[in-house]
Amino acid sequence: MEIKNMKSMDPNLLLSIVNMKLRDEFENLDDLLRYYNLKESDLTDKIKEIGYHYCKETNQFIGC
Repeated sequence: MEIKNMKSMDPNLLLSIVNMKLRDEFENLDDLLRYYNLKESDLTDKIKEIGYHYCKETNQFIGC
């Protein structure tokens, strides 16, 4: 699965991929968004569907 297809992706799968990339490849969410040319609201809104939000301190999406 490619993160660029996030709009059609299951939000649980997207969460897993994004958190892995944040942990292993990117220092912060802005870097990930820039690399994949994504809008922050598109990504965060999709992940909010399952009750997660971005935590800057841990550089991960976490449950509410």
